[in-house]
Amino acid sequence: MNRYAKRNTERSRTMKRLRLILSVAALASTPGFAGAVETVPPTASAAVPMQCSGKDMLAEMAATDPAMHQRVVDEASKLENTEAILWKVEKAGVEPSYLFGTIHISDTRVTKLPEKAKAAFDQAKTVALEVVGTSQAAVAEAMGKSPQLMAYTDGQTLDAQITPEEFAKVQGLVSKAGMPGEAAKVLKPWLINMLLSFSDCQKQQMAAGIEALDTQLEKAAIARGATVVGLETAQGQLEAMASVPNDQQIQLLKSGLVYADRTDDMIETLVQMYLKRNTGATMAFQKALNEKTGQPPSALEGFTKILLVDRNATMRDAAKPLFDKGNAFVAVGALHLSGKTGLVALLRDAGFTVTAVE
Repeated sequence: MNRYAKRNTERSRTMKRLRLILSVAALASTPGFAGAVETVPPTASAAVPMQCSGKDMLAEMAATDPAMHQRVVDEASKLENTEAILWKVEKAGVEPSYLFGTIHISDTRVTKLPEKAKAAFDQAKTVALEVVGTSQAAVAEAMGKSPQLMAYTDGQTLDAQITPEEFAKVQGLVSKAGMPGEAAKVLKPWLINMLLSFSDCQKQQMAAGIEALDTQLEKAAIARGATVVGLETAQGQLEAMASVPNDQQIQLLKSGLVYADRTDDMIETLVQMYLKRNTGATMAFQKALNEKTGQPPSALEGFTKILLVDRNATMRDAAKPLFDKGNAFVAVGALHLSGKTGLVALLRDAGFTVTAVE
């Protein structure tokens, strides 16, 4: 078998394994925030934790590097529309609608709707999520259309772009995910970053049938006969993640690998930000971690532009007709709400009255 045929065979095998990985890791919107998850059948294990254990790294930073912590706090304080995760969206002549920010993990502290959000959800005629119908088959179909989004098809290899020590960590990670370590050579950095965002504890939770809130909302809305729609498609999310410039994907991977043994801590940090309504600190915190690992601020430019700014506009366009009709409940990742280019600001610019509820 010649080198070209061998590489194609390896890539084909990798794609098959990727279907299984993405059915568990599914689609991500921000580092640490996994997207809608399709869980596998529940297990009989009674040892599965209802919430994972980790340390709040932002609180830790306050003690170990107070100057950097203050920079994160100051940057977060400048970001608009971070004071709530539930917003009322109003327009003259129609029933009010609601915009809700989720965190896409299975931790039970964030998988129960707050009282006011539940009341809004229960009466909504239309429920919109980032993506709906994220079954294993649907994800596999999206992947099958564009395998080049997940693996290099132009002769590049991952091991040539990072250090041997870093690549050894990547190989260990993909082997743990059920793929041969050698396949790591052809995987795109964004996919490795996705795997880094999932801890063993989270995988146990999903295997036990503990679902992220987005999945629960979809099922509950369907069960009571509401109209359920997606603001995006699985294919579109894959394309967005893969379109971040490769050099920036590499920089984020290098930073992520430094903290590869602190995944539960990273998740706990994000959960605490969410529970304390401090999601405005998320990107500032990520910048600080990048700086600590020697990566430039520009490492997040593509991610911010493509996965937040551009997607916010896409979601706004998809959600606007629903808000025009009224009585809609729209749930998206909390990071999509804040800032001048967030959904709250974009909807106000579109003529809606948007006010914080809780």
